[in-house]
Amino acid sequence: MKILITGSNGLLGQKLIDLYKSKTDITLISTARGADRYPDKTGYTYESLDITNAAEVRSVIEKHQPDALINTAAMTNVDACETDKTGCDQLNVTAIKYLVTECNKYNIHLIHLSTDFIFDGTHGPLGEDEHPRPLSYYGESKLLAEKTLLEHSNNWSIVRTVLVYGVVSDMSRSNIVLWAKGSLESGKTIHVVSDQFRTPTLAEDLAMGCALIAYKKANGIYNISGKDFMSVFDLVYRVADYWKLDKSLLKISGSEGIKQPAKRPAITGFRLNKAITDLGYNPHSFEEGLALLDQQLTK
Repeated sequence: MKILITGSNGLLGQKLIDLYKSKTDITLISTARGADRYPDKTGYTYESLDITNAAEVRSVIEKHQPDALINTAAMTNVDACETDKTGCDQLNVTAIKYLVTECNKYNIHLIHLSTDFIFDGTHGPLGEDEHPRPLSYYGESKLLAEKTLLEHSNNWSIVRTVLVYGVVSDMSRSNIVLWAKGSLESGKTIHVVSDQFRTPTLAEDLAMGCALIAYKKANGIYNISGKDFMSVFDLVYRVADYWKLDKSLLKISGSEGIKQPAKRPAITGFRLNKAITDLGYNPHSFEEGLALLDQQLTK
């Protein structure tokens, strides 16, 4: 198979390179804006690609014509999407139209990453057939992208995920586990919400879920997340517990006590029955994920 990854400089993008680059039956093309940040440049081809540029999308897809394209590129900073709606629209909505158009030309399997933030947070964990109702502009943009695939793509999969964590050598953004660990190690008091519930996702598990979808040519919507449902406070408490950090630095807060431009859904998290049955997806437990992260941080 020939696989093309967009957003390959990001956390998920780099985990997909980790997964694919040593496989002799895979031809891998990784793409991102600007220079390649993956440390070991062997085992794949890199192309600079801005997916908001229709001509670049057309050129790169025509050149490589992959069997599957895994789109991990997105504007995922929820508050930035609220304050930069134009930038959010370009990357999360308009760019998806370009990808759909070009993938349709060559019957490329377009595997697109989506989010639990398309839901309103009234209950969870959620199945794939749950009715979306986003609370934030980020959620709205990701739902519009999903609708673009449903209405216009000939060969598509949507991968919905939740609160991804992990580590790579060149991180452009942190994530909740690394933030909590770093803050507590430096002796900072941190205020953490206890009224938001998630199924946090190890980046390696998300990469594996995407790869299973590509390998099995599985079309449709799939929930790919962790299997442990917990509050955000519980998540941070478990991080502190794993690394034996000072839990007295943790202060419980309600969502209304933490001022953020974008509204977050209170309860999400995913049910994974479909991915387990259709794909053989088998995610790590949260503590197993922390153990893997610990190994990577101490290399």
